[in-house]
Amino acid sequence: MREFSTYIVPTFVLVILIYAIKKKINIYDAFLQGAKDGILTTFHIAPAVIAMVFAINLFLNSHFLEFIFAFLNPFFNKIGVPISILPMAFIRPISGTATLAIMNNIFSIYGPDSFVGRLASTLQGCTDTTIYVLALYFGSIKVTKTRHALVAGLFADMVGIIMAFVITFLFFG
Repeated sequence: MREFSTYIVPTFVLVILIYAIKKKINIYDAFLQGAKDGILTTFHIAPAVIAMVFAINLFLNSHFLEFIFAFLNPFFNKIGVPISILPMAFIRPISGTATLAIMNNIFSIYGPDSFVGRLASTLQGCTDTTIYVLALYFGSIKVTKTRHALVAGLFADMVGIIMAFVITFLFFG
């Protein structure tokens, strides 16, 4: 299998080259046009990504999450779930990489086969990075009216978070 995977990309490139030659396409010009379009797309996306990162940093530095966690701590203690899972639930709609780091931290403290490790894994699979997706994709095509998409995406994330808790409790609780 390893030898097969070594030849996939070169074979794919070769097929593209053969197709371009058969269709009499100037490969070099097409490559340059694709590179130019890629750079332009990067410049169109950059303001949305920079604004999103700035807004996330403002949100995280406001210490609003610590206030919410302190409020929810008694409830989570009653049901036997460490409060350390909450940052992952709140940050998942914003950043996938940050939640992977939080999940890695949970794995190192509790273990991947612990209840909290399984809850973190389920939570990672039940939600999406809604705000990131909206900022990146809508920003790249200059969509400014994201009201319904944002509400629908955050509602789906909320349902995903709740179902991650329910599923984990049903199967591993």
